[in-house]
Parts: sequence; C-alpha cells; structure tokens
Amino acid sequence: MIITFTLNGETLSLDCPPDLSLATLLRDHLGMMGTKIACGLGRCGACLALIDAKAVNTCLTMAWRIDGADIVTVEGLDNLPEGRTLREALIAENAFQCGYCAPGFSIALLALLKENPGADEAAIRAGLEGNLCRCTGYHSILRGALSAAAMLRAERATGDLA
Repeated sequence: MIITFTLNGETLSLDCPPDLSLATLLRDHLGMMGTKIACGLGRCGACLALIDAKAVNTCLTMAWRIDGADIVTVEGLDNLPEGRTLREALIAENAFQCGYCAPGFSIALLALLKENPGADEAAIRAGLEGNLCRCTGYHSILRGALSAAAMLRAERATGDLA
C-alpha cells in the first residue's frame, strides 16, 4: 500500500507493508532515531510522535494509518516555535539525565502546551501521565515544563511567537 504523509515538514510517499508499526517505520526506515521503542505496549511514552497535533504512541499505531497525516517527531521540534521554546526551557532546567525518555516527554509537553498554553502544574502532571523516566525524579522536568509554559504565554502576549 502506498501512503503519503508529511514528516517534520517534508512530504513523503512510500510503500508500506500492512504489518509495519509506525515506530518501526520512523526508526528503521526513515532514520528518526529519537523515536524510542521501549515497552512496545504504549505504557512508557518513549515512542511518542505528534500525529495531526496529537501525541500518539507510535508503537501502537500501524504505519498505514498515517496516510494523509502530518507527523512531527522530536527531530522536527525546532521547526515549531513552541518546540524551540520548550527545548530551551528543558535544557535550562537540566530536565533529563540519560535522555532516553526526553523525546517522548518533549512530544507530550508540546502537544499539551499547544492545546493548553496556560497549563499549570496539575495540567502538566496530567499531560505527562503516560511518560516514564527512571533517572530524574520528574522535578526538573516539571520545572522545565512550567518554565516553557510561562515563556510561551509571554511570547503569545507580546506577539513574539512566530
């Protein structure tokens, strides 16, 4: 089956076997190594990508389902103004130690902050419920997310968000 979709701003068409997961397509066929295959059950969030602006577990999504979709992986975050702001805030707070979970957390936070730019700590905690980290204890991730939310609100208020 031939599928056509946009990946990080680039339109692609390719032959897609019916049994191929989106996570495998992204990593093994398209080189998007930020997409991690960890639990394979949709419980850890390491494989998240944005599909039409919604955070989706790519390990649970069959690749043929993305026909016509707009996909953003962690590699495409800097193409989005919110993604750049989020990355800067997470770096400033030293949010991640090993970085394995960072792509999934970043995608989950981006989806949340695009939908709810006024997210407070409770909303951020709820938005991250499907993501697991074994290194940080989450405090630095929460600080980075709160900082990003504040920065995005300020950018929107001044019209600086491109």
